Amino acid sequence: MRVEVRTPEMSESVSEGTLLVWHHKPGDLVSRDAVLVDLETDKVILEISAPVSGVLMELLQPDGAVVKAGEVIAWIETALVDAPEPPTPTSPDSNSVQPGQTGAEAVVSATIVPATIATFPDQPVLATMAPAPASHKAAVSAADVGSGGRREPMSRLRQRIAERLLAAQHHAALLTTFNEINMAPVKALRQRYQEAFQREHGIKLGFMSFFVKAVVQALRQYPVIHAAIDGTDIVWHDDAHIGVAVSTSRGLVVPVLRHADQMDFATIEHQIADFAARAEKLELALAELAGGTFTISNGGVFGSMLSTPIVNPPQSAILGMHAILERPVAEQGQVVIRPMMYVALSYDHRLIDGRDAVAFLKAVKDSLEEPERLLLGV
Repeated sequence: MRVEVRTPEMSESVSEGTLLVWHHKPGDLVSRDAVLVDLETDKVILEISAPVSGVLMELLQPDGAVVKAGEVIAWIETALVDAPEPPTPTSPDSNSVQPGQTGAEAVVSATIVPATIATFPDQPVLATMAPAPASHKAAVSAADVGSGGRREPMSRLRQRIAERLLAAQHHAALLTTFNEINMAPVKALRQRYQEAFQREHGIKLGFMSFFVKAVVQALRQYPVIHAAIDGTDIVWHDDAHIGVAVSTSRGLVVPVLRHADQMDFATIEHQIADFAARAEKLELALAELAGGTFTISNGGVFGSMLSTPIVNPPQSAILGMHAILERPVAEQGQVVIRPMMYVALSYDHRLIDGRDAVAFLKAVKDSLEEPERLLLGV
């Protein structure tokens, strides 16, 4: 029986993807759920597996092809898996079963490969393609890039990042306001309770959970910060869905802490650690990357001291964290050394007035400099 292999249904915001490298070639025996090819979308990479066990008869799309959701990309023949061994041929030149070769393998070598040779525009014959490298690269001549250079296609994830960030610059009136936070109180609190927290929850108490809690509390005071513009309407959000920017080897992704306003410190830390681990393995689901109302980006982990983050549309604001550095500051007429962090809030001035942006960032600062506020909700 002929069984079609189709690309999976994706989210409303993702309608197509790029096939990476086929893991099998026409004529291969594949088992059910074996990964046939990876599909790269502009958000995640999905594995397309064999729906049944059988012989992979034909690849309808080559490596690097752009395909839509639900499109047929290959087909598998199941009848050949249990096919009886062919009769012993009378001619010595015929395709006989060799020692150690099963009947199914004999059928494959005798009938399948010659029958599945297919070509695509500007593509080599599938049945004779050389094994592809781990990542697809465009073949170019030396004249295209000059001496010592190379050219490769942008991944769909990188294309999507470029598209969204450029759109944010073109369609929003972006401004950034800055402040600085004395992180000594948070560092002291972490040091005091770190051992007990790890023993109780099995994870370290980091800085990000403090920032998430501070942001959630400030959003209650200034809900316009995570409202959004939709045409000529303003969309107000009752729940705080906080996106946390995660850097991977393939680019930046922003998984979302859903209902972060209902999470405690331990839940936030566990969720962020899980996101970071699965983001690098490309195991995040599309649904986990959608629906954020506000984003936190931490360039400080890479040593950034100050930056202006770009808003992640359709959101209206983003908070940028930076490196914690000991600096001299004035306290009560004295110069003291404190662990200080610059923070930046980029916002869409079409919706958010400067007064609200500054006040929101000040509220975040106040909560972190007096972290007991986060426990009391004041």
